[in-house]
Amino acid sequence: MPRKSGRNADGTFGPGNPGKPKGTRHKATQATLALLEGEAEALSRKAIEVALEGDTVALRLCLERIAPVRRDAPVQFDLPPMQSAIDAAKAAGAVLDAVALGDLTPTEGAHIMSLLEAYRKTLETSELEIRLSALESAET
Repeated sequence: MPRKSGRNADGTFGPGNPGKPKGTRHKATQATLALLEGEAEALSRKAIEVALEGDTVALRLCLERIAPVRRDAPVQFDLPPMQSAIDAAKAAGAVLDAVALGDLTPTEGAHIMSLLEAYRKTLETSELEIRLSALESAET
């Protein structure tokens, strides 16, 4: 006898069975939070005391909470305006100059270049669409 699992033929759940609501926590997480309930202040104080006594792991933990590591930082440099795909080449030159002068790190320059490339593709596609529309309207 086939087992009723509540699933469709493709393995997905059918209507009326939405599963767990978004944001629902796992039972182990709920149990851990229940154990820590009301102890956050005491645990934080103990971590600080141990860090001040010289425990480098506790010190790192405390410092990471005070001033978390920045994943990326904003950069400022002059970038010419881009209105066409040709302007993107000028902007790429400006990025290369900024890297060569030390205003940007090579990694920052690479990230900016990838943004420029995506923008150039968007501009190029837009220009092609305009030209295609003009050709199509000229044919009619």
